[in-house]
Amino acid sequence: MDIATLVGFLGGLGIIIGAIATGGDVMMFVDVPSVLIVVVGTFMVTLMQISLSDFLGSFKIAMKAFMNKNDDPVQLILKAVELSDIARKNGLLALEDQEVDNDFLKRGLSLCVDGHDAAMVQKLLSRDMDLAIERHEVGATMWKSVGDMAPAMGMIGTLVGLVQMLANMSDPAAIGPAMAVALLTTLYGAVIANAFALPMAAKLGIVSHNERLNKALILETVQSIQEGINPRVLETLLKTYLPESKRSAVGEPDEE
Repeated sequence: MDIATLVGFLGGLGIIIGAIATGGDVMMFVDVPSVLIVVVGTFMVTLMQISLSDFLGSFKIAMKAFMNKNDDPVQLILKAVELSDIARKNGLLALEDQEVDNDFLKRGLSLCVDGHDAAMVQKLLSRDMDLAIERHEVGATMWKSVGDMAPAMGMIGTLVGLVQMLANMSDPAAIGPAMAVALLTTLYGAVIANAFALPMAAKLGIVSHNERLNKALILETVQSIQEGINPRVLETLLKTYLPESKRSAVGEPDEE
């Protein structure tokens, strides 16, 4: 569970609802036609931009922003050095019995144990990584499109409401409530875009970047294990994937 995403989402939504509640009747901010125009309309327009399968898959990908399980790269490096040391001392077959939590790393080690050529292992893992990142980018793009479309649909809803209001100018008492309803669509569009869709797209971009970094680190690990590189050299190599502030957590390589 990504606490930052959950707290940010609930906190932002809570502040908006709280501000509405302190100003009077909450139900005055609820209008079914406005919801249909902004919410349903936004998703329908967004659906025009991508395939139905990608559209539906984007909702599942969105859960990664809340249920992000990216491994700590420091722990991955420590595990990589341990596995490299085992393979160098006992051979690749010794990796078969090792407990590995990361599915991508486990898949790479399995390919090594099965005796596949190093070039083939790298090709398979690289293809796996690229396709996974591509799916995540499609999801992030979809939510960015929602963030772009929601305010536009809100403005369309406002214009529809204004036209309906101006058509009934003979009743001055109805002008105020009608104007309020017209403006609700703009409010809905702004909330959907700025309190959910655009932050979601940005967070998915960060998750995708971190996943790409971890998988690139694992690719380097698998290749180095197959090549029989010294574990201390591998540790030094993998530490380049970390920011300077985290490299000391891995430990300094031993002198040969």
